[in-house]
Amino acid sequence: MTSIIEAAAERRAARARAEAETVTALAVAAAPDPAQPPTQQPLVQLLGESADERARWDAFVQSCPQATFFHRSGWKSVIEQCYGHPTWFFYVEEGGVITGVLPLARMKSRLFGHYLASLPFCVYGGVAASTEAARTLLDKAAEELAASLGVGHLEYRNYAPAHPDDPKWQGKDLYYTFRKAISADDEENMNAIPRKQRAMVRKGIKCGLRGEVDDNVDRMFTAYAKSVHRLGTPVFPKKYFAMLKEVFQDDCEVRVIVQDGQLVAGVLSFFFRDEVLPYYGGGMDIARDVAGNDFMYWNLMQASAAKGYRMFDFGRSKKGTGAFDFKKNWGFTAQPLPYEYQLFAADALPDVNPLNPKYQLFIKLWKIMPLPLANALGPFIVKNLG
Repeated sequence: MTSIIEAAAERRAARARAEAETVTALAVAAAPDPAQPPTQQPLVQLLGESADERARWDAFVQSCPQATFFHRSGWKSVIEQCYGHPTWFFYVEEGGVITGVLPLARMKSRLFGHYLASLPFCVYGGVAASTEAARTLLDKAAEELAASLGVGHLEYRNYAPAHPDDPKWQGKDLYYTFRKAISADDEENMNAIPRKQRAMVRKGIKCGLRGEVDDNVDRMFTAYAKSVHRLGTPVFPKKYFAMLKEVFQDDCEVRVIVQDGQLVAGVLSFFFRDEVLPYYGGGMDIARDVAGNDFMYWNLMQASAAKGYRMFDFGRSKKGTGAFDFKKNWGFTAQPLPYEYQLFAADALPDVNPLNPKYQLFIKLWKIMPLPLANALGPFIVKNLG
């Protein structure tokens, strides 16, 4: 019997010939005759390069309640072009209508292992589907692909539980997300911040801090690179942030905080439906003295609320970290993220995170490394972290 993965080559190749070699990706299952009415049988396919096909994918993501910003088709370009990792963006069609999507990418390195994830470099992922048939087919496609690639494990970065009663999917208590509704009223949003944290925001205001939106990532990258170096964490390449801005355009904002023209902090954020997601941020040394990071998130919240956004997503943090405590201090409730792992070639769940004791010496050494050297070496490490 032909597997879903094997049928991919046949269908995508047929489509490529029919479209005069303009589509190069593979599809899954047999293609219906275009001269015939669309079949009602659900078919799994692979996203190609066609602008129309990607627009259909993104339209489904925009409308599907289970989908997130990290299900958008643009991540395929970012991951492939910036880091060179192969991707498989599966989707299901039923009666010519997309009813489910599953973006996947393979990570493979000696240091951090070999796995298939939905989705590396993203905090959310997994299957987003409007029908159970689509969900089942996408799970099957992912499992077949993981087995054929010989990966250690398959990882879904779920926002909500997907297989709570299936023993082949395992989880662990590590990541939490922080989300909170915001209103159009600045005073209401300010009063919702706990007293001590509110005092830090007011300190930034008194210090004369202000926010500016940039059309490039230069200043934001400077603040971000300085910040992660202090934490002992390798930095992402500057081209990664530039590509995020290029691919997601107006749905990706670069905001910096300044004091009398001096750079204090910077944050790159995503916008999706009515949500704002500050995703990468950091501050210069001066930020601690003037509450730069505190003001930065308030400034983003204030500007986003004025534009009509009603959900502030602070993103994920690991329990037991300073970032986790910082977000709780803002009055956000920690919500566990039910990431799921299915083992294939591996015999244990992965443990690649800074809290792992075996990485502590590396972190200490990275903190004392000269910043220019850290910025030069960091991208070669983080490309395999995901």
